[in-house]
Amino acid sequence: MKELSLNILDIAKNSVKAEATCIEISLIEENGIRTLTIRDDGCGMSPEFLRNVTDPFTTTRTTRPVGMGLPLLKLAAEQADGKLTITSQQGEGHGTTVQATFRIDHLDCVPVGDVAGTMVTLIQGSPDIDFEFLYRTDAGEKRLSTREMREVLGDVPLDTPEVLAWVSELLNEPFC
Repeated sequence: MKELSLNILDIAKNSVKAEATCIEISLIEENGIRTLTIRDDGCGMSPEFLRNVTDPFTTTRTTRPVGMGLPLLKLAAEQADGKLTITSQQGEGHGTTVQATFRIDHLDCVPVGDVAGTMVTLIQGSPDIDFEFLYRTDAGEKRLSTREMREVLGDVPLDTPEVLAWVSELLNEPFC
């Protein structure tokens, strides 16, 4: 994938399929390192599946026998002198955390991409899930919580065009 925003979309959609009710997404840039973390409270992965999850032929997909999302994220991180770590637990305290690091000044560091568009797509496709989003750089930070949005908006659905336009504008504003 050519942008981290596409990896975020792919992993978050997998979290939705894993019946997550809360998905936390953070992009933190500090000390020359970009860290992407996606944490969910979904059903988790079995230890065997987790051991092989970065193998392209290990997938839960039924439409084709390969899954390229995590293998490509791992490759992108390693090419930028970073790494990919995945932890997951089934049963009580279940959920999965995917974390990838990248050296920002590395020639092969992939761009962040359209995270605003990714968050709009996620909220539109899964308006009942709690998304917590944080993007922090030296220039400032942007936060979005669909839980807080619901508290303010009351009965207004998060997938209405006006709400989605507001999310896009908020996340596309320059850092303060």
